[in-house]
Amino acid sequence: MSRLASALVPPYVRKSKSIEAALPWLYLKGISTGEMEDALKALLGPDATGFSAKTISRLKKQWAAEYEDWRKADISRDEWVYIWADGIYSGLRGTDDRLCALVVIGVNSRGEKHFLAIDDGVREST
Repeated sequence: MSRLASALVPPYVRKSKSIEAALPWLYLKGISTGEMEDALKALLGPDATGFSAKTISRLKKQWAAEYEDWRKADISRDEWVYIWADGIYSGLRGTDDRLCALVVIGVNSRGEKHFLAIDDGVREST
């Protein structure tokens, strides 16, 4: 018997009681800062409290700063032996199917895989 998979909430968010897993996902789905506490209670239970709009706004600023630090990190200090570059398409209905996320992943000389870059892109017509 197959399991029903939710198209609304990914498995890692449903299974996790971790706020760290739920907050970024809710933010990216467009949940407003004022609705965040109610959404967390629905996902994580009644103990998910203390997430005011001010707290969520502070976290969003922190995430943006962390992203900028990551984006500006010097990757030239490592030796990259393999690099993948690809476009990832969302496949969401009602969206421009030409839009994609351009992603670069590299493997260094120690065999460690790293997420190197992400940017938005557009598929060229063929």
